Amino acid sequence: MAFTGKATYGAGAGLPELAEDVSDVIGIVSPHETPLLDHLGDPKRAATSTVHEWIEDALLPNTDTLNQTNFTPNPTGATSLTVSNGPRFRVGDLVRPGEHGEVMLITAAVANTIVVVRGYGGTTPAALANGMTLTILGNAALEGADADAARFTSRSRQQNYTQIFTKTIEVSGSMLAARQIGIDDELDYQKQERMRELLRDLENTVINGVAPESDAQGSGTVRRSMRGLVRTIQSNVFAPGAGGMPDGDGDNDDALNEAVLNAAMRRIWDQSSGVVDTIVVGGAQKRRINAFASTARAYLPEDTAFRDLVSVYESDYGVAKVVLSRWAPPDTVLLLDSTRLDVMPLQGRSFHYKPLAASGDAVRGQVVGEYTLEIRNENAHGVIGGLAV
Repeated sequence: MAFTGKATYGAGAGLPELAEDVSDVIGIVSPHETPLLDHLGDPKRAATSTVHEWIEDALLPNTDTLNQTNFTPNPTGATSLTVSNGPRFRVGDLVRPGEHGEVMLITAAVANTIVVVRGYGGTTPAALANGMTLTILGNAALEGADADAARFTSRSRQQNYTQIFTKTIEVSGSMLAARQIGIDDELDYQKQERMRELLRDLENTVINGVAPESDAQGSGTVRRSMRGLVRTIQSNVFAPGAGGMPDGDGDNDDALNEAVLNAAMRRIWDQSSGVVDTIVVGGAQKRRINAFASTARAYLPEDTAFRDLVSVYESDYGVAKVVLSRWAPPDTVLLLDSTRLDVMPLQGRSFHYKPLAASGDAVRGQVVGEYTLEIRNENAHGVIGGLAV
């Protein structure tokens, strides 16, 4: 049946009876999601000072390295060895060199020199090399012997600084009074928009933030800023093909693959009491991780959905959620133990709206918050950098 209504396209564009067709929905195109902050969740406590400190401790180390290039009479027969940290060893320690099956018994330890019995307990002496790891299996004490001198670790204070995040809002009296499409309250809408921006900036700073080189507390001319994850993690910084790490996929393009990721997670596991449970990546490295399983995927004839996604990575060294954050550097993978991380506000300074004095026919205010990052035991986290994008 033909349409018999009024043909508006033929009657001209100036029809007064036609209402404007404007959707009552406002679309926001700028990205504002905060996947890492959502994953970490709210902290259990707040910071109480602009200089936020926490105390860390560690067990007495049970590994060291050989610091010797010449072995007399030969690498399998040398009994006087120079190590990097002599005080870590005691008489009676059973020590394994490298990954070998030999066990050595320490009979003397003075400064950085230890004297050992090679091939203890019938084990086969190994060829020693400079830089080789020595692992202390344990100490064999003599029955009835006097107690050794007490040894202990010294606790240390670590710190980060709070950073103030602000956005100013100003809405004229006319704008508040006028009827608007899609908005009931212009001031409330501006508060929500600025809050989204501040949360976005907070996540970006938690990942990439840098503190000033001097006067980090801040002053009238120096802005106080927090150190982020990338800048704080120093002990476990890996790159494909460097420091014994596998080289990407073997063609020297430094691409992330499972061998590189596993090697990094193993090294973190080797030296910490925790495990990596969070992997933070940008888009390029997320696609690399998704490709880990590409050769193992199988589909049945009735399957109608193609899934190319790895959201949880399970290895011998931890079960980790893969968090895709657009704020992660494109050539970087962050390996984190989320139980040792907190993004916390200064007490009473979580994001809130603060009215400002009006200077005319407008309402002015500020959305403000002050936050810091607590990253405990930075050697329980890691960074893989320099990856192909």
